[in-house]
Amino acid sequence: MQSTPFVRILRDLVRNNARQYGMVIALAVIVVLFQILTGGLLLRPLNITNVIMQNSYVLILAVGMMLVIITGHIDLSVGSVVAFTGAASTVLMTSWGLPPVVVVPLALAMGGLIGAWQGFWIAYVRIPAFIVTLAGMLIFRGATLIVLGGRSIGPLPQSVRTWASGFIPGFTDGPHLLTLLLGAAGSVALVWIQWRVRARDLHHGLPALSARMTAVKAVATVAVVMLFAYALADHNGIPIVGLLLLALIVGYAFLMKSTTAGRRIYAVGGSEKAARLSGVKTQRTTFWVFVNMGVLSALAGLVFAARLNAATPGAGEMFELDAIAAAFIGGASASGGVGTVIGAVVGALVMGVMNNGMSIIGLGVDWQQAIKGLVLLAAVAFDIYNKKRVGSARPGGGTAAPTGPGDPSPPDGAQQDREKEDGTAARTPSPPR
Repeated sequence: MQSTPFVRILRDLVRNNARQYGMVIALAVIVVLFQILTGGLLLRPLNITNVIMQNSYVLILAVGMMLVIITGHIDLSVGSVVAFTGAASTVLMTSWGLPPVVVVPLALAMGGLIGAWQGFWIAYVRIPAFIVTLAGMLIFRGATLIVLGGRSIGPLPQSVRTWASGFIPGFTDGPHLLTLLLGAAGSVALVWIQWRVRARDLHHGLPALSARMTAVKAVATVAVVMLFAYALADHNGIPIVGLLLLALIVGYAFLMKSTTAGRRIYAVGGSEKAARLSGVKTQRTTFWVFVNMGVLSALAGLVFAARLNAATPGAGEMFELDAIAAAFIGGASASGGVGTVIGAVVGALVMGVMNNGMSIIGLGVDWQQAIKGLVLLAAVAFDIYNKKRVGSARPGGGTAAPTGPGDPSPPDGAQQDREKEDGTAARTPSPPR
């Protein structure tokens, strides 16, 4: 019995976009699973708000870590930088009496300087990022203990605590109207982006979804966003830190898929030599990626300290592993050149929902760590399997697999160079000159 055209289209869509939508589907399955296991507690408005607040710092770090991994590097120091910038900011506000409006820019500048320090050694001196950031992890963990004197310091001013625990104001009784309006605006923006990407792909002769499948995708997007917005509106509305996360996600997603700087980051990760020969200033690109990681680490340090209402010597421990896991679960490739900001967010949400769900059902920390490790291993194994499958399916070249939920693939030249380095396109003969 032959399949109908719609079934064939749907099957090919799933098969050809497994890497793009695999983690989105996995996130949906995990949410449904824990919704059942927790007796409906997982998706209650209060718990959804808690998930956002509890994982805000991981989401911030995951965005920056995704850019670092796309360039083919790694950053092991982010947890220590979170602790150090949070500690220094707390001391400036509590002991020195500086106002938050002065301390926040200073903290972000401090994070940028730390990123510049590490980026210099990595980009210009050519010391491997693993070694430089491992040294940074030790340096800034020690600096945190020195600044705090081995003790916790707090509390922070109320205006600072509001960043991590406050909500945007509402103006009516009942569901939070402003949250619903923001959800509607976000839905319109996402649908517009989907149709714009389709039009651009058709204009350049690239494979694109049919108008019918794009419409189905748009309807599903609107439904998910509005349900999420209604869940938040039914509690206290969107948290202030949630609004900050939304701005970061939209801004960095736009940077990576619609600007020259984003294309250069993908090119450097795909093949640094090819990017350099194409005129990309690879050292400068790598340097600024680590500066950006330092600034985001400082921002995460401020948010985490505000949530705890104190700076502690143990702050930031294992944060780097959470951020790295979120990036790889979200579709990043260990060889560089592949990954998206939206994918990093999905990966962080997978980790966050699993942490929250396992805590609700009373699973011990030992089992939680083991399960998260298995999920990370499975995600990387899926990435390797998918690369081999796509490579064997198109021995003479062709369209690269999508790199993550909602974003286009990196530049074709970078993708082809990476495939040659991986051996998937090594048998393709060069065209005659």
